[in-house]
Amino acid sequence: MSRRTASWLAWSMCALSLALTALSLLLLVLNLSHPDVPIYPYWTMNTLLAVGCSPVGAIIVPRISPKNPIGWLFCLIGLLWAVMHFSAQYAIYTLLAMPGSLPAGEAAAWMMGWVWGLPAGPTVFLLLGFPDGRLPNRRWRWFAWFSLLLIVGGTISQALAPGSVYYLRAIHNPLGVEGLPNYGKLIETVLFTLVFVSAGSLFVRRLRASGVERQQLKWFTYSSTLAISGVILTYTISDAIGALWLVWVGYVVLVVGFIGIPISMGIAILRYRLYEIDLLINRTLVYGALTAALVAIYFGNIVLLQRVFVSLTGEKSTLAVVASTLVIAALFNPLRRRIQGFIDCRFYRRKYDAAKTLAAFSAKLRDETNLDALSDDLVEVVRETMLPAHVSLWLRPDTPRKGEQAG
Repeated sequence: MSRRTASWLAWSMCALSLALTALSLLLLVLNLSHPDVPIYPYWTMNTLLAVGCSPVGAIIVPRISPKNPIGWLFCLIGLLWAVMHFSAQYAIYTLLAMPGSLPAGEAAAWMMGWVWGLPAGPTVFLLLGFPDGRLPNRRWRWFAWFSLLLIVGGTISQALAPGSVYYLRAIHNPLGVEGLPNYGKLIETVLFTLVFVSAGSLFVRRLRASGVERQQLKWFTYSSTLAISGVILTYTISDAIGALWLVWVGYVVLVVGFIGIPISMGIAILRYRLYEIDLLINRTLVYGALTAALVAIYFGNIVLLQRVFVSLTGEKSTLAVVASTLVIAALFNPLRRRIQGFIDCRFYRRKYDAAKTLAAFSAKLRDETNLDALSDDLVEVVRETMLPAHVSLWLRPDTPRKGEQAG
């Protein structure tokens, strides 16, 4: 297949995925106008994955070899999530919100009953093949084929399973065979396990990676860590302390991390500004820690000052909020510098030592006048900061000026 044909096919898949997603959101709005109709609960995740994966795949396919499967896997994942979302919204609208208003409602419900497990297949192969499209080693080949066998078997089982359609409890499978078991929960658990194990292969690969591949894997690690942090904030920490605002903060982090996973993987595969991930991680650590510290100080000061005002005047005062705001404004830059220094020293020790060495050499350069001493110091600084295999310094000999030659 030529690159032009591959590009046309990839962008066609992307256009179909985005069109189905747009129609799904339209049907969602129509379904929301009927309060008595149940809403498909995973529409956000379906939308993010369809919109995130499809364009990434369409961009990757023409820029690498069409024989490399990794771009096609992105396109297929995005298309399957779009089909899943559309079939769910279409079935709800046609069978529950406005019965009989559109044709093939039962066909959409049946499709939703088994298509929900299919995205796990290309996802497993994508995670196993990231970033170069090849398995980490030959030992993972059996896991890939075993995963494919389980996914196909689970899909066939759900296509004929009796009872309600999975994720659409109010709609029954029109082609369900009575007497057959329904293993929906078990299949869902198996699919999550397969995806989790395949994602774990990336962390195993990262332990052995170096150079460009290590930078590529950092992008996936960063976005997945962001998504996991959002899940922990939204569903664990916020429930433990009962803070509604933390739920929204965690949800925003979760959405950013979720849609950032395919985007970061695309950046890593195309190697676009590959080495800027270190700066991104550094800034995230600094400003994340800074935000947490300032929020803790802010609310801690408000609680403490309000207690002082209550003990002195018998009532709360808005001066506590004003004073806490001033304290935060005064602490912002000093605290940021301290956190930046701690993170550089703790996580970027080599760069931190190099910066210290260059700063010391700069101070010495202002005072030193001996050229031989400066030459030795310069060679030593280059050796310590850049770690080259060999260092040598060449100084251009002094040449007389044009006027001096004429004299």
